[in-house]
Amino acid sequence: MKTGMNLLLWTTDINEELYPIIERIKDAGFDGVEVPIGDEGTQRYRSLGHKLKELDMGCTCVTSIFEDGNPASSDPKIREKAVDQMKWRMDMAKELGAEVICGPYHSAFAYFSGVPPTEDERKWSTEVMRKAAEYAGEVNVLLTPEALNRFECYLYNTLADISKLIRDVDHPNMKMIFDSHHAHIEEKNAGAAILKYADMIGHVHISESDRGTPGSGQVHWEDIFTSLKKIGYDGWLTIEAFSRNKEEFASGINVWRNFQPTLEEIYKDGYQFITSMWAK
Repeated sequence: MKTGMNLLLWTTDINEELYPIIERIKDAGFDGVEVPIGDEGTQRYRSLGHKLKELDMGCTCVTSIFEDGNPASSDPKIREKAVDQMKWRMDMAKELGAEVICGPYHSAFAYFSGVPPTEDERKWSTEVMRKAAEYAGEVNVLLTPEALNRFECYLYNTLADISKLIRDVDHPNMKMIFDSHHAHIEEKNAGAAILKYADMIGHVHISESDRGTPGSGQVHWEDIFTSLKKIGYDGWLTIEAFSRNKEEFASGINVWRNFQPTLEEIYKDGYQFITSMWAK
């Protein structure tokens, strides 16, 4: 098991201002960081990849995709663009030396049709994700698409939903991410869901009910950690927490307040919580 910290707590920007932040995360005990892929410019990712290697820090990535490249679109040209956008994201992940790319890239982020998902939308999403998984196999990265709660996504909300995508894609370079925040909203029993889809879980987000410090809210952590232990999970346990640090991004994901007085409390206390629960 490895501990990671998602850099979205601070920013979506990829530049040298991240370097001292990553050094502090390393000093807190983490094994690696989760880097957002969005900014254009290969050199940004290449330079950060060199820095991570220098610090002996592991890396995973998080990304999303938007309406102009919606994998679930009825327009084949938009779906083709989605494939190209996913390939570029995987290329940037390789520049970083990343093992995993997680996120809700199975469909356009924050887009709603106004009706429940159709069979065609899920079929189109699956076709794009299959092409993405094939490329992931070429560049040796694991894709872990994410089921999001109903307020952020309509195409895939539960592990049962996303499991059908994984089965239909049927490629070793695509599994699912388990995110405790979304599971707290959508699953009847998060621990039972982990046990049921054990063979498909390739990444884990440790995220509190309010997106603040793990262990400070309402998530059923005892069940989650016990189930992860039972299935022999040995991948990343990555904290995903948010703040108002970058206002434009925060407003885009409906984060309207800071959850702790300082960001340091979130990642330091979060790390201690993860390690103590895993040991327990």
